[in-house]
Amino acid sequence: MHSLLPLNNPFSVVSVLLPLPLDKGYYYKANPMLELDRGDLVEVPFARRRLLGVVITLNSKGNADLERLRWIIRRFDLLRLPKNLINLIEWTAAWTLAPRGSVLRMVLSTPSAFDPPKSIMFYTLNPKENWICPTRLTNARRRVLSVLNNCTVLDQKNLLGRAVVGSRVIKSMVKSGILNYSKEIQHPIFDIPDTSREGPMLNREQQDAVEILSHRINSNRFSVTAVDGITGSGKTEVYFRAIAATLAAGKQALVLLPEITLSAEWLERFTDRFAAKPAIWHSALQARVRRDTWRAVAQGSVRVLFGARSALFLPFNKLGLIVVDEEHESYYKQDDGVAYHARDMAVVRARLEGIPIVLVSATLSLETVENVRQGRYTAIHLSSSFAAVAKPKVSLIDLRKYKLDRGNFLSQPLVEAMQSTLNKGEQLMLFLNRRGYAPLTLCYNCGNRLKCSKCTAWLVMHQMLGQLMCHHCGFFTSLPQYCNLCSTRNSFIFSGPGVERLADEVFRRFPDVKLQIASSDTIKGLHNTAELVSSVQSKKVHVVIGTQAIFKGYTFPYLTLVGVVDADLGLTGCDPRAYERTHQLLHQAVSHVSRTGHAGRVFVQTLAPENPVMQALAFDDRESFLRFEINQRKASGMPPYGKLAALVISSLNIKQVDEVTQVVAKAMPKLDGVVILGPIPAPITVRRCYHRRRFILRADRKINIQKVLRHWLALIKPQSSVRIQVDVDPYSFI
Repeated sequence: MHSLLPLNNPFSVVSVLLPLPLDKGYYYKANPMLELDRGDLVEVPFARRRLLGVVITLNSKGNADLERLRWIIRRFDLLRLPKNLINLIEWTAAWTLAPRGSVLRMVLSTPSAFDPPKSIMFYTLNPKENWICPTRLTNARRRVLSVLNNCTVLDQKNLLGRAVVGSRVIKSMVKSGILNYSKEIQHPIFDIPDTSREGPMLNREQQDAVEILSHRINSNRFSVTAVDGITGSGKTEVYFRAIAATLAAGKQALVLLPEITLSAEWLERFTDRFAAKPAIWHSALQARVRRDTWRAVAQGSVRVLFGARSALFLPFNKLGLIVVDEEHESYYKQDDGVAYHARDMAVVRARLEGIPIVLVSATLSLETVENVRQGRYTAIHLSSSFAAVAKPKVSLIDLRKYKLDRGNFLSQPLVEAMQSTLNKGEQLMLFLNRRGYAPLTLCYNCGNRLKCSKCTAWLVMHQMLGQLMCHHCGFFTSLPQYCNLCSTRNSFIFSGPGVERLADEVFRRFPDVKLQIASSDTIKGLHNTAELVSSVQSKKVHVVIGTQAIFKGYTFPYLTLVGVVDADLGLTGCDPRAYERTHQLLHQAVSHVSRTGHAGRVFVQTLAPENPVMQALAFDDRESFLRFEINQRKASGMPPYGKLAALVISSLNIKQVDEVTQVVAKAMPKLDGVVILGPIPAPITVRRCYHRRRFILRADRKINIQKVLRHWLALIKPQSSVRIQVDVDPYSFI
């Protein structure tokens, strides 16, 4: 062991964490003039590259050889990462068993944010006595003079556009002394919400909820509040007022939504309420917007940010409130890379920050319900709506009784209800949670099923795109003319319905109907979403056929009928949350009729009307369903009454993956309260060309599952070409 550096040493030694899939920090020499502190962002040499990193430890060199240490190149002139954010990085890594560097990479997801801000050129006219007017001005120069005579100062982009000239003309006029120029750094301006604007009148229940949340915000302490309520009960307005209280206290607010690109209506509501647009954060943003937003969040000029799960790792310095809307949604769970659940990590960040967090949903997750029952969270229930709305009548259609003709997917009662609705000039929605035209394409001559070349999955026909697609890896191809097994020409038929095939049946039955398909294939980004919502709200569309992409809080005032085409679709498989997810999804479908103000109807096609999910929907009895679900989970030791983790071993080489799987199996721990299932091939055995084997670990609540996994993995030294991914509390079982 080396002794500590003497005080007169010309450098200090710091540990720097790099955004690489590595858990350890690397030691570097630092010039004392840099005055480094924990959280400072620095550029360092690493191998033959220069990388951005964060200082995590000062004056600590472990067993580092001082002679071989390299120097830190520079410190970035930006606010350092907040202490609580570094703690969140370390906490997330410890919980998920991911390398700390992988979590840091999510924080430093926008490297351009650390580049020097670009300056903008501004131009003005020189006084005429400072330049000699040429005897002959070109038309291009005359246009520039005309524009600048009306504008004292103009930036280059606007000047070029208004004068309709190229940059060479401007440069030549500067050289001739006709124009002066200056460079200025333009910082992006983010709207400041107007918290003085009055919202809608609240009832007593809503006002009590606002007072509770305001008190928790002003107390500057950690708390978790679950807000649930019926459709139209004012959940959004309640947390809008909590946001206003946060801003009044000089703090920042973060609102998480499961799918940011499908939330145009939320943005419109916020803008109307506060006369300002919130900052937005999601993966589809342009690089320039991401750069400006990251910096503005760090510098505190963003007051409210509305984002997807990755927004949780932005460098807020004055965070005062976190809201997780639709907290039950599985979209909050990230499966690739660092396998974390944004709702759970949001609670952790709120605890580290010492601030309140609000979890909002009409169908709270069982995890949140159990935390309320155990007293870890407090609950606010909103039972009254802003307007008197009649609950829709839910009818279960037993498909064992109403047989469907071949090629048809709509039962007689549903078709009759559709005809009645259209005759009255009202709108209807058909819900089928399956994209594309058909989930299976096969040869009628030999039975050959078309598969993905990279996954053990069937190719889904997308007729609108004219392509067969794999929904697991994105592979696509055109429909072949010949079967590759029996060589029969044009022999392929389609099995099962997707939303596109359902649209064909609707057109066949109602040829004059105006129809819109709403799925992730047709809704791409906020602009397309806004157009779709507007067309439905203005009655330009009679029928909407959609997947769950359309169930994101939109209000359709003339929608009086919802038909669930295949309610049993999500009930099968090995997912322990299958019943809960199906109930939540179908509840959202029912809620779309509840928003209209009209007496609506919901028809649910099912082969199992006696299923507890269907019964809960038919009788609006969520409590009975929760009791059933709690008993089932307790009996099987599934979350939240037990712990679950998945170990997935994958490689491009099937022999290597089987060899490592055997090594992992031999090292399996044998502990009381721990059951390990496997190894077995994953349901999607090959995904993106990677062969996959899986273990499922189930443990009692008292077991430290991370400790068990760390000890287990420490006994294994896999080849670099073999991946071992850990997923604590998995949501995906493919």
